[in-house]
Amino acid sequence: MGAISESKSVPLDVEDVALETKCLSRKLGSKLLVDSVSVRVAKGEILAITGPSGAGKSSYLRLLNRIDEPTSGEVFLYGKNYRDFDTTTLRRRVGMVMQSANLFPGTVKQNLLFGPAQRNESISDDRVDELLAQVGLPHYASKNIDTLSGGEAQRVSFARTLANKPEVLLLDEPTSALDEETSREIERLVVDIASTGSMACLIVTHNLQQAARIAPRTLFLEHGKVAKLGLTNEVLDAYGSH
Repeated sequence: MGAISESKSVPLDVEDVALETKCLSRKLGSKLLVDSVSVRVAKGEILAITGPSGAGKSSYLRLLNRIDEPTSGEVFLYGKNYRDFDTTTLRRRVGMVMQSANLFPGTVKQNLLFGPAQRNESISDDRVDELLAQVGLPHYASKNIDTLSGGEAQRVSFARTLANKPEVLLLDEPTSALDEETSREIERLVVDIASTGSMACLIVTHNLQQAARIAPRTLFLEHGKVAKLGLTNEVLDAYGSH
């Protein structure tokens, strides 16, 4: 069950690779959380990352924009080592949406303006409206975040991340706290973001059926290692009972 299986799908041209990890590992004390993971993700691709609880899914994702630091291995953003970017720039280019929205107090618009303001940039009211329309929340700019449902707050979290114009989007179980209908809406949003923006999306999910709905390829981790990387239906066939 632990044998590594390389992907047979979609050979990637170098210029199409948005994000690549080479032998990426993270050790905490005596425990290897992530163990020599090598993956290439194309622009416009959605890659699902799944596996049993404690497999290292979120630990791997957190290494990709330096929320955590790897013990060894390398990460490349469009062929350039991610250590060549300052952390602020890296996290703008490799955006992340967490399991909970973690919005700032205030209005929806204030949340969207925050990221660009850190770079001394501003975005217009039209751009705010455009971002909110993209996530299915037109006319929400003036709403206070305290009035939002869980699904609405998660959509605002997406819009806030998109305001930074990321090239890669990391999603750490973004639908785990949502009901089925809202989860499907978020899934459609992820597919739309990847297809219309040519943005690479990596989504951690414990739900293999969700992976099948939105991700052509899936990375299955066990004990921090790559157990299988391939077409999602092949991964489902091998690990669907997990």
